[in-house]
Parts: sequence; structure tokens; C-alpha cells
Amino acid sequence: MDNAAYTTLTRQSGLMREMQVLAHNVANLSTTGFRREGLIFSEYMRDLGGTEEPLSMAAANARHTDLTQGTLTFTGGALDLAIEGDGFFMVDTPQGERLTRSGHFVTNAAGEMVTPDGHQLLDVGGAPIFVPADARGIAIGRDGTLSADGQPLAQIGLWQPEVPSELRRAGSTLLLVEGEVQPIADAIVHQGFLEDSNVNPIIEMARMIEVQRAYEMGQKFIEREDERIRNVVQTLGK
Repeated sequence: MDNAAYTTLTRQSGLMREMQVLAHNVANLSTTGFRREGLIFSEYMRDLGGTEEPLSMAAANARHTDLTQGTLTFTGGALDLAIEGDGFFMVDTPQGERLTRSGHFVTNAAGEMVTPDGHQLLDVGGAPIFVPADARGIAIGRDGTLSADGQPLAQIGLWQPEVPSELRRAGSTLLLVEGEVQPIADAIVHQGFLEDSNVNPIIEMARMIEVQRAYEMGQKFIEREDERIRNVVQTLGK
């Protein structure tokens, strides 16, 4: 197999990965706070000593998290929260602290604000947030200050990674930051709203069609190369 075929194979592998990423995005069209992902292609070249053309290989191992704002939908839920602008909520999971834009919270038996999976919502100091069981009215200000019956209790922490490219998927709506995070003060919290997924179905489906066509073209090229090599071997073997 010559260099052109090897190059095409690496490209095919990358296209398969991109199709998987696109399918995952489409599957989460209705997932609250979901952030779409994209795949980043890179090229590696190797000098073969001057007797042959340089060997070029494609790689598609890096993923990019799209931080575009999603649509805010009114729910009326006292513990439903949506962020307008940059930033994430921080929750404590068994695997460590994670960021999320999914703001659907409930209270557990201990009175802590948690996600439906039981992950604790953290305040600006990194501590769990408690809601009194006998509270008749819960209000959450635009700066994330939580009050019960007019009495301030805590301020919900809003965070962002120092380097956005260090965000990594750690679940359906959870993100892991490989570097440092910092508090953010200019984001707005909306009580009674949830942020929809930022996946655009039209764009994703159009890209899926492009990827499928590109993969089919690459497959046809490999088949033609295979046939060409067989013919050369048969001719030389006579």
C-alpha cells in the first residue's frame, strides 16, 4: 500500500470519529444545558529522505466544546436556574468537582441543593448550599444570591476555566477542567428558567451528510487503489 492509501485511511478514521461526535450532539438536542462538541483535525508530515514525497497523516483526536449561549426556557421552578453569559455552575461529584450549564436542581434529604443525580451545587466558597425545609419562599437574585423568606443564605458560585480549550466532557452535561478555574462576576442567573442545548439540528445534519459523502469518496479511492495493486501484482507475476 502506497502513501496515498495510508493517508486516506487516516482520514477515514478521523471521519468516523467526527460522525460519532455529530451523532452524540444530535442525540442530545433536548438535553438541558448540553454543550455541543466539534472535532479538530490536524496534519502530521514526515520526511521520507528525499527519494519519496513526504508522508502526510491526518489525526482527529482533539475535541472542541462549543460555549455558545443556548435558548432560555421559562419553567417557573423555584430551583431551576439558567446562566446568561459566560460561566458554569460547579457541582461536587464522586469523581471530583465538575462544571455544568444544566441548572435543574432539587433538594435532598439533608436540604442540600443537588442535581437530579445527587451532585451537590457549590457556593462561591466551594461549600454545599442548604435550603431550609420550612422555607415558604425561595428567591435567587441575578447575582446568584439565594434567600429564604427574605433572608440571604448563600451565593451560588459561577465559574469559568482560565483556558476554555481545557474543557473535557465528563458526562452528558458535566465538564472537567484540566487546568484552573476562576470565579466570574458578570454573568446573570435567571430563576425559573433552564438553558436548552446549544446544538443546531440543521447544522449538525448538514455536516453529517458532508462527512458521509467524504467517507464514501475515500472508501471508493481505497477500493480503486486495492484493485490497481492487485492488477500490478498479477501483471508482474506472469
